[in-house]
Amino acid sequence: MDPKILYEDEYILALDKPSGVTVHSDGRSGEPTLVDWINEHYPELAEVGEPQTLQNLPAQAGGEVITRPGIVHRLDRDTSGVILVAKTKESHAFLKDQFKNRKVEKIYHCLVWGNFSPDKMNGIIDKPIGRSTSDFRRWSAEFGARGELREAVTEYQVIAQNKEFAYLEIKPKTGRTHQIRVHMKAISHPVVCDKLYSNKVCDPEACLGFDHLALHALSIKLELPNGTHIKIESTLPVEFEEALLKLKNT
Repeated sequence: MDPKILYEDEYILALDKPSGVTVHSDGRSGEPTLVDWINEHYPELAEVGEPQTLQNLPAQAGGEVITRPGIVHRLDRDTSGVILVAKTKESHAFLKDQFKNRKVEKIYHCLVWGNFSPDKMNGIIDKPIGRSTSDFRRWSAEFGARGELREAVTEYQVIAQNKEFAYLEIKPKTGRTHQIRVHMKAISHPVVCDKLYSNKVCDPEACLGFDHLALHALSIKLELPNGTHIKIESTLPVEFEEALLKLKNT
C-alpha cells in the first residue's frame, strides 16, 4: 500500500486511498491500514486527532482504544478516493468544525444496479439512518431501523445508464456511516459489488469489470485555516472510466 499524495501544505495532507485499504484498525483483522502508513511517513502526527474506542460487538460496553493521527473523516475499506488528514491540532479542530457544520462539499461517483425512470434521473434522498435489525454490521434507512434515527440527506444525478446499471454522481449532504450505500439500497439501487448491502453476485464479467465496491470519493471542496478555499480531486480509477464509457456507448 502506497497511497498517492494529492495535496499537502502546512495544514492538511490529502491522500488518494486505494480500494481495499482500511483507514484504521478494526481490532480484528490485523491487516495494514492507512493509519499505519501515516505513522510510518508522518510520525509527527501521532498526537494530532482523537482516539477512538472500538466496539466490535453490538453488546460490547467498551473495547480497544486506537489512535487516529490526523484523521478527520473516514472512507469505508472498499471505497477509494480522497481522504483528508490534519497536520496540526488547530487544523484538525478547524476541519472537524467544517464537517460538523456541513461546509465541506464532497462528490462521489458510483455504479448501481438497475436503471432510473425519466422523472427520477436526479433527486434527493432524505431518509434518516438507524441500526439494522438483522445485522449489527449494517445500518438502515428503511422501516424498522432501530436505535437513534439520525438525519441523512443524499443528492444524486444519473450520468449514464442502460437496462442493468446506472452511473451516478452523488453529493452527500450529511456524513453518516455507510450513508451512500444505505440510501442506494433504500431506493432499490444498491451499489455494485456491495457485499454488505446487496445480495447480487459480484462477478467482473457481469458487473462491467468491477470486482470490488463501485464507489469512489472523487473530490472534496473545503476552506483552509488561512481562509483559502480549495478543491482536491482524485483521478477516476480506470474501472470507473471504462464502465462510464460502456454505458454512454450503449
